[in-house]
Amino acid sequence: SVLVYPVLAHWVWGGGWLQQHGTLDFAGGVPVEMGSGFSAFAAAAVLGARRDYGRQALLPHNTVYVLLGSGLLWFGWVGFNGGSGFSTGHASVLAFTNTLLAPACTLVVWFMLDLRRNRQVTALGAATAIIVGCVGITPAAGYISPISAMLLGAVAALPSYALILWRPRTRLDESLDVLAAHGFAGLTGILFIGFFAELSWNGTANGLLFGHPSQLAWQAIAALAGPAYAFAGTFVILKIVGIF
Repeated sequence: SVLVYPVLAHWVWGGGWLQQHGTLDFAGGVPVEMGSGFSAFAAAAVLGARRDYGRQALLPHNTVYVLLGSGLLWFGWVGFNGGSGFSTGHASVLAFTNTLLAPACTLVVWFMLDLRRNRQVTALGAATAIIVGCVGITPAAGYISPISAMLLGAVAALPSYALILWRPRTRLDESLDVLAAHGFAGLTGILFIGFFAELSWNGTANGLLFGHPSQLAWQAIAALAGPAYAFAGTFVILKIVGIF
């Protein structure tokens, strides 16, 4: 929306206060991923559940299409993150590589979690894992090493998987799980930069594990301020248009 995305984008890319304090966001963890995830959370909370929510199963219409779409999305995401380097130089190649590696590791961990819980893996779980991995690496793609990207992909699976299991137990009718797949995965990626950013790879800054603790501090501030503003901004928009 006009009250959420442009403001968050200015904060991290347009000379706003987060950028001025050194917050790193390669391709949209704050404005795109956390912005969409927590805006969806606000909309679902304000509008409430559908009348038949929880009374009948919400089954996928065509699993083959879901898998095809997730594969195409992963392919396109490589171009999206790679292109965010605005060149064919080091940053773009690093982002390209990391966007291949991170979702693959998310997929492996997601399968392990599914096997532990249900003793089987699922096509929808695979599709969701791919999205979570792509989202998680988006803010960090040009700032961390390939090994760190693989670790990020594995770690990003955990909070998103947990939220997807928890949400159906509530009255939060957010059936696309945008909060889990985008909001939480984007937040994980933003925080991960604060620990694992490497100057030798990105030419910009180090994270906490490489001697720069203030980087983690500002990544954490972005991980708090971004969701808070996205949620509040969406709430205000819905109130203005008279839905709430």
